[in-house]
Order: sequence, then C-alpha cells, then structure tokens
Amino acid sequence: MAASLATADSRSNRAVLLTVTCLGQFMVLLDNTIVGAALPDMQHRLHTQLTGLQWIVDAYVLLVAMLLLSGGIFADRFGRKRMYLTGVAVFTAASLMCALAPSLGWLIAGRVLQGIGAASLSPASLALLAAAHPVPQERMKAIGLWAGLSGIGLAAGPVGGGVLTEAFGWPAIFLVNLPIGLVLLLVGLRHLGESRNPSAPAIDVPGTVLSVLGVGVLTYGLIEGGARGWTSPVILGSFAAAVIFLAAFIAVEARRTAPMLPLRLFGQRLFTVSNTAMVVVGFALMGSSFFFSQFFVYVQGSSILRAGLQTLPVSLAMVIVSPYAGRLAARYGFRIVVTTGLALAGLGLLALGTVHADTGYANVWWRLALAGTGFALTLSPLTGAAIQAVSPQEGGLASGISSTTRQIGAVLGVAVLGAIVRTRQSGGASFGAGLNSAFVAAGALTLAIAVFTGLWLAKSEAAKGSVMTQRATDPDAVTASNEASA
Repeated sequence: MAASLATADSRSNRAVLLTVTCLGQFMVLLDNTIVGAALPDMQHRLHTQLTGLQWIVDAYVLLVAMLLLSGGIFADRFGRKRMYLTGVAVFTAASLMCALAPSLGWLIAGRVLQGIGAASLSPASLALLAAAHPVPQERMKAIGLWAGLSGIGLAAGPVGGGVLTEAFGWPAIFLVNLPIGLVLLLVGLRHLGESRNPSAPAIDVPGTVLSVLGVGVLTYGLIEGGARGWTSPVILGSFAAAVIFLAAFIAVEARRTAPMLPLRLFGQRLFTVSNTAMVVVGFALMGSSFFFSQFFVYVQGSSILRAGLQTLPVSLAMVIVSPYAGRLAARYGFRIVVTTGLALAGLGLLALGTVHADTGYANVWWRLALAGTGFALTLSPLTGAAIQAVSPQEGGLASGISSTTRQIGAVLGVAVLGAIVRTRQSGGASFGAGLNSAFVAAGALTLAIAVFTGLWLAKSEAAKGSVMTQRATDPDAVTASNEASA
C-alpha cells in the first residue's frame, strides 16, 4: 500500500512538473507570435515608424539570442527551480511593464526585460523536466509532451493576438501573461523540486558581455541606418564598434578554458554548415514573419483580427510538419531533408514577393503554407546535424549554439529586411513594393543556402537513428527545435 501511494505521489508530482514547464514554455512561444499580430496597432497608437516596430521585436530576440547559453549554465550552477521561477517572475513583471508602457521607449525596455526572463525560463524549464525523468524512454515521452503542448503557443499567437488587439488594443497581448505567470509562481514554489549540476562550467562573463555589445551595436546600425543615413557618423561608428566587439569576443573565446562558444567546434564542417544554414533560417523566417500582418493590414486593408487569421497558415504548417521532420531526416539523411526544406521555404518567400494589394487570399495562403512547411523541415534536422558533428558529451552545447545562431539570424533578419523596405520607400516606392523586395531578398538568400547545404552538408547514414534519439533525450536540442518556430 505504501509503495502504491508513493508511486501515485511520484506520478502526480511529475504531472505537475510537466504542466508547469509546458505552461512556461507556452508563454515564451506565445509571445514570439502574438506580438506580430499587434504591430499595426502599436504603430498607430504609439505614433512610431517601422524603425520603432523593429526595436519592439529585436530588443526581445537580441537578449534571448545572447543570453540563452548563459541561461542554461546559470540553471545548472545555481539551481534549475531557482532560475526557472526567477525567469517566470522577470518575464511576468516585464509583461506588465510592456502593457503599461506610456511610450515606445518604455515598451522597448520592457521587451529587453522579457528577453532576459525568457533566456532564463526556457532552458531551465526543460532542464527541470529532464532531471525528473532520468530513464531515457520516460524522458523521451515527457519531452515529446512538453514539445507538443508548449508548441500550441505558436499557432495560438496570431489568432489570440488578433482577437485581443481588435477588442482591447495592443497592451492586452502582454496582460495575458500575468495570470499564467502568477499561477506558475504559486504552483512552482510549492511543487517543484530543486536540482543542479555541481560540475557545470564556469560562467563566461566576458564572452557574454562582448557578444551582447557586438550584436547589439550591429543591430543598432542596421535598424537606424535607414533613418539616419548609412554614411552618418553614428551609423558608421556603430558598425566599427561591432567589428571591434566581435573581434574581441573571438579573441577572448579562443583563450578561455571554458568558453561559452568553443571555436574549435567550427573546425567540423558539418557543424559549421548546419549553423550557417540555421542563421539564414532564422534570418528569413523571423525577418519575413515580421511583415506578414503589416502586409495584410497596410497593403490589403484587412482588420487586425482578420490579418491574424490570415497569417495562420505559416504557424499551422510548422506545428503540423515539425514532428515529422526528425523522422524524415533519420530515414533519408540530413542533406536531403534540409535542402528540400530550404528550397520550399525559398520558393514560398519568392512567391510572396509577387503578391500585391489586389491578390486574392486564395492565391496567398498557399505561399505562406509553403514557406512554413519548408522552415519546419529544416529546424530540427539542422539541430540534429549540429549534434552529430560533435561528441555525445557536447550534444547539449551544440544544440544550444544552434538555437543561438538561429536567434542571431532572427535579429539580423528583422533589421536587414526592414532596412530594405525603408530604402525602397526612401527611393519613392510604396510600402507594398518595399515588402516585395524584402520577401524576394529573403527567398533568394534561402535558395542560395539550399544550394550550399546541398553541396556541403554531408549525409550521416551510420548514426542517423542514434542522433534522432539523442535529440529526443537532449533538453537543449528540443528547446532549439521548438523555439525555432518563433
């Protein structure tokens, strides 16, 4: 009887743990897609231009990109429960700050804090789940549920964002995080157990600071260049500072015994090619998604609610196709699946580059779905390829780097494609024509990287089954593939 009660209690605790970690990741993924639906309303109510919208998105993505690896190390060293609840608290408080923001500057500051909270919350949530399921098969099932349930946030974002924004205005998309965050804090404090890794590596403070500064000033130059002029002293100075900071980052990482980014991993061709492709995937996916709702609202005259529904084919295609991508890669090899996915995504974006104000939705939705399907086919196989390139002990590090490179690509995608639109507009083109140029640029780059990976991404037939199993049992690998739909 006592044994039965203990087993039932253990199952109950694990169910609570699964629910708490899923809700935390759901909140992070929801935020990735719900903001896009509200951008037109933000532009109207905050009286900002395209540059301001770019900062609203990139302020969040930049901090997630640069702190994601450090967040996992913090969780291992200082306690996964502690870092998870800290991340939830910061993310929830930042959401309230965003909702109450009286100006664009305050909203961007809130988004920065949201990014810090997400970078702590996300890796800790899955680390908690993995630590509670030491048996590989049980861990695979738990992570599969975590991935599926939290991934609902991707599909819910455009529709939920459209409904909330249409009814209450853009602040409502941030207020929705408050009840979720409060429930997670109350339940998590009571029911989550603490765990840590005493042998976790030291925190690379210089590398983290230099990476944030380097990518940050580069992003500043790309976003502000269209407004201030590409040859203005401030913009040229930001690009020069970015080169200095990033060069210093590489020099520091090359000398540290436990760097956040071991440069030796890039000596493996498979690792280098897969991460290069992941940068482009993040660039094209996030950069183009930034403009989807704006296209429907500003070019085709849709309401915000209708625009949210109209963008749904992208996220639905990714949610439906993503679970099969790893299986296809295990059966046919990374190169075939990744190259096919990149080609489909590139063709979808090129097709979006030909739509205009009079294009009927029946001739638009399939282009969105094609792009979403293509990106879904690339994300988890690219993470699997990165893991395959390194030793089993470094699988978590490799998948974390893969997620970081995708996030860096996302930051640059919003900045560069936004710069293309602004440059076209400054030359007298309409906003719609600028969007067409941005979609074509993203599509052409994606097709180019498809050719690159087709030529250089080696097949991995011998270990493909074990790699997919490792992905399923590796917390960071699942985090990378799940967050990629952002």
